[in-house]
Amino acid sequence: MLVVRNFIFSFGILLLAVGQQVAAHGGVSFDDDVCKLSIGFLEAHFTVYQTQTSASEEFCEDIPDVTNSVFVLDYLHDFLKEMPVDFRIVKDSHNFGIFAKWEDIAGLEDIENDTVFYQEPVKRADGVLTVEYHFQEAGGYIGIVNASHPVQDKTYHAVFFFQVGGDDYGYLPLFIVLVLLAQGVYWLSTRKRKISS
Repeated sequence: MLVVRNFIFSFGILLLAVGQQVAAHGGVSFDDDVCKLSIGFLEAHFTVYQTQTSASEEFCEDIPDVTNSVFVLDYLHDFLKEMPVDFRIVKDSHNFGIFAKWEDIAGLEDIENDTVFYQEPVKRADGVLTVEYHFQEAGGYIGIVNASHPVQDKTYHAVFFFQVGGDDYGYLPLFIVLVLLAQGVYWLSTRKRKISS
């Protein structure tokens, strides 16, 4: 019985970890219904618009249509206004998915092969970086933001996965299977207890 309880407890921890990964794509997170992008220790509001198909509707991560898209980073730290910030979109041809991180991107031999859009580093005194890109095909993409320290030799990074055109269920099916498996183990363990007593 102790083995079953330990299994259920460990399995619950695993489900919690997977659930958190399913809920957030890399550097993008929700806070009070506002989408935030973490660039190192710095943060920016992150919003995507597709005015041709969705009027003024705001998107945080996944983008519904293969069309013109406007990415807006509204800096939450004044320090970002002093930094040159660049913005890159790459096709997720290596299938990093929602687990993409800076080490994955830095390890690519030739990032230019996968790059579909690149905005050169620019300082924005108004604290708002806006970039526009017309997507040509549906699929998984990775956004990369780099902010260079104005004095020191430091660069802060944000890496986030997003889906364009259609639903990407990512690890959600695996999460559902794990939940059902945990429920089955629990049901069997309680049934054995009832039969033996």
